[in-house]
Amino acid sequence: MYRYKPFILIPCILVYCCFGAIQKAGAPIALHDEKLTFSPHEFYIADVTDDRADKSAVALLIYKDEANSYITRPSDLKDGAAIAIKQFISHNLNQNSSLRPVVISIKSFKLEETSLPGGKVNGHLSIDFSFGLQKDYGTLHLADYKGGTRYTRSDGQSDIAEPILRQGIKTALTWFNKWINTNADSDPRLAKSVKVKLSDYTEKPEGDTIYYAANRPLSWGDFQEKPGFGSFEAEVFTSVGYTEQATDEKGVINLNIALKVDLAKSDCWVRDRSKDDYALNHEQRHFDIAKIVGEHFKQKIAAMKLPPDNYDGEINVEYLETLRELHRMQTQYDSETHHGANHTAQEEWNGKIDKELKALGVKK
Repeated sequence: MYRYKPFILIPCILVYCCFGAIQKAGAPIALHDEKLTFSPHEFYIADVTDDRADKSAVALLIYKDEANSYITRPSDLKDGAAIAIKQFISHNLNQNSSLRPVVISIKSFKLEETSLPGGKVNGHLSIDFSFGLQKDYGTLHLADYKGGTRYTRSDGQSDIAEPILRQGIKTALTWFNKWINTNADSDPRLAKSVKVKLSDYTEKPEGDTIYYAANRPLSWGDFQEKPGFGSFEAEVFTSVGYTEQATDEKGVINLNIALKVDLAKSDCWVRDRSKDDYALNHEQRHFDIAKIVGEHFKQKIAAMKLPPDNYDGEINVEYLETLRELHRMQTQYDSETHHGANHTAQEEWNGKIDKELKALGVKK
């Protein structure tokens, strides 16, 4: 989602500077300890992975051979890039495991040198690190750092690779620390919890869609479609859905969910001969059942501890189960009442539905 490409350009001529022990040609490069100047308050580095397409040595360095000719030799980090960088971080960056676990994926980490006339050597370090949040299911991508360093040294100096590589790692970590500090309170991927507020969706003025309300029962005037074919005397098509709005505030996702229990007047029909109170009650109970199922959905969501990085996934699972429950209950209702023809069964369902609506606080 976020991709930044900061690039650090440091032109310098290093002729007589001393950085420590001379790097032996082709020898593994051991990173020296150097404490970073900050302590993370939002993360710790849980792991480092080497995901480079080219896993060859990190450095291609210029040396002089016995004939005073320039040769290029590879030098790798001691124990490999991932282990060396992880060890450097564990030694030099405060690691508080109660914070967010972050994984560094090494996409590119390469130091290459070329010779110049006049006894000079140009060097270029390129870095591409990807930072992600460690999760049970894998790594959630957060941000990418692209940077690097350019330098010029004398051809007699061979101790510069280690400090250049070390500084590149420090710069990448410093950049990510600033990035996460800036985004911790606003990026939903970094949220630590989800706070849910549930309500009922309403629409004013009323249009073709009727949203369920206890004080708004159905009337025959709502049945505006032409009668259908078949043996039924009337028919309604109920629906259960929801709207969702999310905002991130100081690491908390505030999730507002509005339940939609509705039917469309243009989908409802009745035959003129069947417009009596008994038949209307049967159709109203279909609407009541949809409301009961919708309230069950709200109860399930209210009882859940939703994960900030996948709350939609868990809500969708419950919503699909709600649709199954709606189908089962509506089918059972029509089957047991024989679509209202069985008056005894209809009275039993009337009592059962009213009891449930009262228990849910929909009706008094």
